Amino acid sequence: MAFLQQQGQLGAKQESARSTLQDSENSYTLSCGVPVQQGKAQQKRNATLPSCADSLAPPIKQKARFKIKDAKCHLRPRSKEKTKDAGKQAVLGGQFPCTDNCQVTFVNLKCDSSKKKRRGRKSPSKEVSHITAEFEVEMKSEEVSDTCNIDCVRKRMEQKLQTAIKTLRKSINKQQFYIQFSGTEYEVAQKPAKATEGHEACSTGQVLQDGKCGQCSPGHYSSDGFKPCRVCPLGTYQPEPGRTLCFPCGGGLVTKYEGAVSFQDCETKVHCSPGHYYNSTTHRCIRCPIGTYQPEFGQNYCITCPGNTSTDFDGSTNVTHCKNQHCGGELGDYTGYIESPNYPGDYPANVECIWNINPPPKRRILIVVPEIFLPIEDECGDVLVMRKSASPTSITTYETCQTYERPIAFTSRSRKLWIQFKSNEGNSGKGFQVPYVTYDEDYQQLIEDIVRDGRLYASENHQEILKDKKLIKALFDVLAHPQNYFKYTAQESKEMFPRSFIKLLRSKVSRFLRPYK
Repeated sequence: MAFLQQQGQLGAKQESARSTLQDSENSYTLSCGVPVQQGKAQQKRNATLPSCADSLAPPIKQKARFKIKDAKCHLRPRSKEKTKDAGKQAVLGGQFPCTDNCQVTFVNLKCDSSKKKRRGRKSPSKEVSHITAEFEVEMKSEEVSDTCNIDCVRKRMEQKLQTAIKTLRKSINKQQFYIQFSGTEYEVAQKPAKATEGHEACSTGQVLQDGKCGQCSPGHYSSDGFKPCRVCPLGTYQPEPGRTLCFPCGGGLVTKYEGAVSFQDCETKVHCSPGHYYNSTTHRCIRCPIGTYQPEFGQNYCITCPGNTSTDFDGSTNVTHCKNQHCGGELGDYTGYIESPNYPGDYPANVECIWNINPPPKRRILIVVPEIFLPIEDECGDVLVMRKSASPTSITTYETCQTYERPIAFTSRSRKLWIQFKSNEGNSGKGFQVPYVTYDEDYQQLIEDIVRDGRLYASENHQEILKDKKLIKALFDVLAHPQNYFKYTAQESKEMFPRSFIKLLRSKVSRFLRPYK
């Protein structure tokens, strides 16, 4: 498979792992190569595939979206005249336009078409197509040197991939985008290929079917992935269309029949449940290691968690078990927030987060806890604590190991805050997102008066204010910079906050600023 653009070339190494699928009349998906999450499994299945053993780190993944006007997501074979007119344009089919050692291991294209109405009643609808492209670039150990470590190599590769995507975008804008698949070039066109064009639509030996070359179906293969095809022999299987080989079951296993389409068709010694994979050497079910999962029965591989996520335990069965380990939040001088890892999903087990809020001189900290979800079943194994310093004996402002869905606001008992969140290996929960604002210490008495007034939490309307991110931002904006109060008009205030809330604040502010009236 390849893409055309003005300069440079991009190709997927695994020509044996390519497929195209027409999802509907207005969309298709085309892929080439093997994504990393299946990489280990593919190696186990077939030793002839390129090895990733010398791979340094997770591949670089990039997504890009392109728009093509006045075209529909049909793959129509290009005429020979257009191919001749291509001139100096280079087919993106052998190498990436960065360097020889920049390997694109997987490319996935998704094309969707829709009609966009033009201005004016009588104007006809306009066809617009969007192509979403996903790239995976592999890094190799030989790229690392004394002058460029792994982080340096990763940065270089990311820049080169971005440059190539820009070049591809220019080509698409100039309507110079096409796909080369098994020796035939296709373009995104308004209408599908007609049967009358069959003499130039398919390569020698290929079959035209429903306006396109008939690809080999799952359970079948051929030298180029197109018909005529051969049936996968006993002991092998092929789950995808348009493939050039079948995967062996391994370990001397046979399939129930020829033309098998899944490893589940291999007659294994045991049937593995979700969260496990079948080891063809030992003929046993092995639990998926931490950082992987498997939702299906009878598979011989586990899927790697996406991005920087991992699982709490081995034997995971769902992608939702993959959790971000990063302690979240943004700590600003005037406003900010802290956030449990993986929020709003459940936080991971055995995690510890430390935040330090150090406001500018003559400013104090106001904190709002809109809601917090910490399971109490494991006897306070998961705890959030806020105190002056890391010392357990320092003055404590807030500590909890329970779930509270009612909001609460409070001022820090110390000028600085050291905040810690710890979870154990037991239960897990949604956690928290806790915003804060720093205010002029001259307003200490006023702020204390507001947050300690029970009427602030008495009505559900008031509680919703403390849970609404937009309203909290407006409130904090005024508390951090009182002069900003005047940028909110009376009408805006009425639309944003209930009358009772405005009345509560106005009475306190007036009493504080004009105590003798």
